[in-house]
Amino acid sequence: MNGLVITMIVIAVIIVLIVLLLAVVTTSKAYKYQHTVDPITEKPAGKSDENSIADLDEEEIVEKEHIQDEERKDPS
Repeated sequence: MNGLVITMIVIAVIIVLIVLLLAVVTTSKAYKYQHTVDPITEKPAGKSDENSIADLDEEEIVEKEHIQDEERKDPS
C-alpha cells in the first residue's frame, strides 16, 4: 500500500512537470511571435465616407450630431 501511494505521487509530479514545461514552451513561442500590421491606405480625395465627420467644419459637425440625435429619438 505504501509503495502504491509513492508511485502515484511520482506519476502526479511527472504529469505536473510535463504540463508546466508545455506551458513555458507555449508562452515562450507566443512572446517570440512577430505581429504584422497592414499599411494604411489613403482614401482617394473625391470619395468620402458619408458617415465620416473628418472633413466637416464645426457647424456641420453640430448639425450632423443633431440630425443623428433626432434619428435616434424617432427612427421612422
